[in-house]
Amino acid sequence: MINGFLAKFRAVLIQDKGSRLTFTFHNLLSIILLSSVGVTALVWGMRELKWLQSGELKIYDRMLQFRPQEPLDRRILLVTITQEDLTREKWPLSDQTINKLLEKLQSDQARVIGLNIYRHEQKNLAANLPKANNIIGTCLLSNIGRSEVPPPPNFFIDNIGFDDVVTDNSTDQVLRRSLLFSDSTEKDRQCKTQFSFGALLAISYLEKQGIEYTFTKNKELQIGKTLFPRLDKNAGSYQDTDDDGYQILLNYRDPNHFVQQVTLTQVLTNQVNPNWVQDRLVIVGTTAASVHPGYYTPYGSLSDQPARIPRVFIHAQIASQIISTVLDGRPLIYYWPDWAELLWIWICALLGAVLAWQWRHPLMLLIVEVFILIGVMGIAAGFFLQAIWIPLLTPSLALVISGFAVMTYTSYQTQQQNQAILFQVEQQEEAIAQLSLLLDQTTEFPSQFNNFDFSEISIFNTNDLLLSGRFKISQSLGSGGFGRTYLAEDRQRYGNPICVVKQLMPARQDPRFLEVARRLFNTEAEILAILGKHPQIPELFAAFAENNEFYLVQEYIPGHTLSEELPPEQGVRNETYVVDMLQEVLEILVFIHGHYVIHRDIKPTNIIRCNGDNRLVLIDFGAVKLIQPQIDEKTELATVAIGTRGYSPPEQFAGHPRLSSDIYALGMIGIQAITGIPPQEFIPHPETGNIMWRQRTDVSDELATILDKMVCYHFSDRYQSAALVLQDLKSLSINY
Repeated sequence: MINGFLAKFRAVLIQDKGSRLTFTFHNLLSIILLSSVGVTALVWGMRELKWLQSGELKIYDRMLQFRPQEPLDRRILLVTITQEDLTREKWPLSDQTINKLLEKLQSDQARVIGLNIYRHEQKNLAANLPKANNIIGTCLLSNIGRSEVPPPPNFFIDNIGFDDVVTDNSTDQVLRRSLLFSDSTEKDRQCKTQFSFGALLAISYLEKQGIEYTFTKNKELQIGKTLFPRLDKNAGSYQDTDDDGYQILLNYRDPNHFVQQVTLTQVLTNQVNPNWVQDRLVIVGTTAASVHPGYYTPYGSLSDQPARIPRVFIHAQIASQIISTVLDGRPLIYYWPDWAELLWIWICALLGAVLAWQWRHPLMLLIVEVFILIGVMGIAAGFFLQAIWIPLLTPSLALVISGFAVMTYTSYQTQQQNQAILFQVEQQEEAIAQLSLLLDQTTEFPSQFNNFDFSEISIFNTNDLLLSGRFKISQSLGSGGFGRTYLAEDRQRYGNPICVVKQLMPARQDPRFLEVARRLFNTEAEILAILGKHPQIPELFAAFAENNEFYLVQEYIPGHTLSEELPPEQGVRNETYVVDMLQEVLEILVFIHGHYVIHRDIKPTNIIRCNGDNRLVLIDFGAVKLIQPQIDEKTELATVAIGTRGYSPPEQFAGHPRLSSDIYALGMIGIQAITGIPPQEFIPHPETGNIMWRQRTDVSDELATILDKMVCYHFSDRYQSAALVLQDLKSLSINY
């Protein structure tokens, strides 16, 4: 009897990778919010320190490269001076050659001619041409390690644009921005124009069409009705970049499908159709690397593109962007303000934290985050197709860091919680040993417990007693060898919710027994407090002792037990019902087994169908019942101490319950549901010990195979975890 009395305390320690950490909703919300905010601050700090700028700019380049091709800009014609041309004409080109070229282009009625050639001696450039006002020349501003190149002396300054550009010198020297105007106020410089060559070409071309430019009150460029906002130094993923002058992001066209091109030789030898020149913006410049190596662009990493692009192409890109924006509504590249980027990063960090909470396994989390990252890339690409540049590296990094930070934290908390449970189990075992010694000192209970009917105990006057000053007893639910169960109102909770009070009375009243019983009660209450945080296990509201008697107060679950759904007289349940029931209870078993706890008394009367949402709730974890007197040895051995006959497997009756013991009990409930026969009535096979039930009903082979494996006589032949049963059932449930 003592062994049976102690067996209820035994807890089998297991490791289950599917164990889940329990938190209240408040704690869950706090963890997710704090982690997402912390990771957002970390990533934002990395962004502010420019640690991520290079990566974001490379992503920006990739998005430029993979945009759909646009039609050729038919308004522009490029006249290129190639290396082959320079074998016929010496460099620098003579005034005679250049003037001949200009004369030919004017005769073909070019609207504007841009000459992207500068020399230190340009005395007779465009001399004697009848309409020199449509020719735009160039000069070069002075810079560190480079002297200034003055404009042609016979050109008006209004027809001069500087050739300078702005590259990302702090990262990779790639040219991603257009410099439209210069803020330089040097009085002694010879290149006094404030217009860049490309911008002046576009403005001159549009002026010929009657579209004027102006500056708004905010000193922003406006051409016609189109506004060109000035680039901010923190634009997009730039951080404190050089924003001198008036800059915009350069919205490149695909270099392979940009504008029509002819060579200098073709023009001079009359090989060019005049219609290609008429009313167009014609830009003349050299592509020979021996004259100028060109600039790095976002397209330089492509295999079909040179590492550098000649400067004449850059100015043509700038002019094309301005003209097509004004005339065609081609969008400029916009970007979010800092607050929007910060919100975007935080949303991704928040999403990563939520994903980590849902998917605890590192591999599963990685797989899910890969799919989410693809979605984030899709969002960024979608915005970029609309010419809106949003960061991609920083939010992706926030999502990953947040996810793995929360997973690491929850794993640590799970480990700490499980260690706490292990400690409680060790305390239980120590208390069990002491109780065993105390009970061995006598083979009989004190006389006051002999032939005593505990069902007659009623210590409460429900009219005036508040248990622990909090719980108002309203109704007695029942009694047994362990004491009594009551319904009560919790007067300290909002709305005075109904709860269940279990009065537990120790078998002995001597101080040593009570001290050990109190220790055992406290450890069991702590374990139940953890388990009760699962939505399908009643929450433990309170655990306390008064007058040497112990009380557990748990959440009241309104509903009916599963035994009411499985009476023999109502026949069998269909397979869909059985599969759904098994899956729902197995989800609970995955949770409790993950916390090193075996229920040991799974039966229909301990499973409640909740009235509110129809969910199944597992009740009566009752290890604390072990401190109760055993009035009827037969009854206690069959119910409290070891389990319930028919539902409990052989090893549990022998005092050695395992994980698969709970699986066995649930499998027997499934067989009872599918056959309509109580498990006590089944006869075991004389050789294997497995119960013979399949001939008593019509059941599919797939479900029967699962149930057979759940209720094998020997525990080693059964499923070794609830997760494995769930896996088989979920694949089976697809067919129902």
